[in-house]
Amino acid sequence: MQDELQQVDRTYVIWKNRRLSYFAGCDYFRIASHPAIVKSVKQGLARYGLNVAASRLTTGNHALYTRVEAALGDFFAAPDALLVGNGYATNLIAAQALCEDASHVLIDSRAHSSLRDATRFFSCPVIEFKHRDSADLARRLRGKSRPLVLTDGVFSHDGQIAPLREYLKMLPGSGRILLDDAHSAGVLGAHGRGTSEHFGVSRQRIVQTVTLSKAFGVYGGAILGEPSLRERIVAGSRMFAGNTPLPLPLANATLTAIDLLRRDSFRDRLARNVEYVKSALRGTEMAAPETPAPIVAVIPRDGRETKTLRKRLLSRGIYPSFIRYPGGPDTGYFRFVISSEHSRKQLDSLLESLHGR
Repeated sequence: MQDELQQVDRTYVIWKNRRLSYFAGCDYFRIASHPAIVKSVKQGLARYGLNVAASRLTTGNHALYTRVEAALGDFFAAPDALLVGNGYATNLIAAQALCEDASHVLIDSRAHSSLRDATRFFSCPVIEFKHRDSADLARRLRGKSRPLVLTDGVFSHDGQIAPLREYLKMLPGSGRILLDDAHSAGVLGAHGRGTSEHFGVSRQRIVQTVTLSKAFGVYGGAILGEPSLRERIVAGSRMFAGNTPLPLPLANATLTAIDLLRRDSFRDRLARNVEYVKSALRGTEMAAPETPAPIVAVIPRDGRETKTLRKRLLSRGIYPSFIRYPGGPDTGYFRFVISSEHSRKQLDSLLESLHGR
């Protein structure tokens, strides 16, 4: 297990009685502890209670869920949105609805674990293609009548973005993409609508899944697509049918989070911070991918280098976010997540640590 941490003051953690700058987690705007979110959770608890204690298909379909779905559909400019209990489950639930449609499933070799678990619901062949490799995907798509491509939008291990435009060009008209936009939702695109908005492509053949526990700072997930997809999920997903939905205080806070992301300049501040860090790393061995994703991965060459960087980070008051995570190197690596709320002083301390000064 990882270290026990208590997040405080939005960009810090308490670790072993030390207050350290925190460049980890995926609360990209640090709104999980925003006063408006905390207030909304308390108001929701007082007004609605904790949960409905029933499936939405029985007696648990609270009006608040419908309001959240309407707000999410509007935020993402999606025809329909279906709220589910957590982000990981979105891909599993979507797969249960899509499992009869696909002749072949093609999955990125470094796709998120939830997408890999989703493939178990398909009885058709499942084919892996090389990570973010359009040519390899094109080769494997040949002769496939109704393919379903499974990919992350932003890959959380290093911030690379799937070449969605190229994928859509090579996909036959009967094909679809199940797009895990957990790390893109709220972050990429002029309005924060994710990978498709970032590339300026239609969502027509895309089933977009998002989590609310990252950029939105709350909890839960949503599946975005056509109303017919919603109908199929309600009719065909045992996971959705049997699941107790999102606790009502969190649903209430989701409405506040959506409003915050519409009104505040979070994305502008995040873009400035990301560019500041990535531009300072250009031309170095620690250069990050040239994407707007707020993730910087540093892979030490050996244990000695790991210890050296860890020591430098701690000496500058930064928590050393060394992790082992699917998609990253087996030996572990440092993953630094830039937020909109980090100060310039915090960013400079991080850069000094990475540059070895």
